[in-house]
Amino acid sequence: MGVSRFRGAAAMALAALVLSACTTSGGSQSGAVTSGRSNSSALYISALQGGIVSRAAVKLTNSELQRALEAEYRALEAAPGFQPVAWTGQNVSGQVVAAAPYQVGQQNCRQYLHTLSVKGRQIEARGAACRNPNGTWTPLT
Repeated sequence: MGVSRFRGAAAMALAALVLSACTTSGGSQSGAVTSGRSNSSALYISALQGGIVSRAAVKLTNSELQRALEAEYRALEAAPGFQPVAWTGQNVSGQVVAAAPYQVGQQNCRQYLHTLSVKGRQIEARGAACRNPNGTWTPLT
């Protein structure tokens, strides 16, 4: 458990470093992680608690995990319903597709699917997350 937490913390630190320099193009809804909030991007990634990609039982490098979690966040936050958000790593690639948002109390929630391609094999993880007032997304268990 201690090693797992260390890896998670290391992945989050790497995500914060990489995401702090991210920019996007293609319009205001193109999936920017945090417009004007680059210093707090680690908050958005860490709030996903490893995302549903962690449920796929696929070993990812820190870089691949960061890309996968960023794709999950972009799909949840800004992608129109059923529009894939793709990412590519060195040995694995994936895409995240979020369904249309729905309300649970005062929160916007979305179901989503993360499909990974590993050596020609497709692995799927499904889940749902709800948006918090601070803009982060928390997966439902």
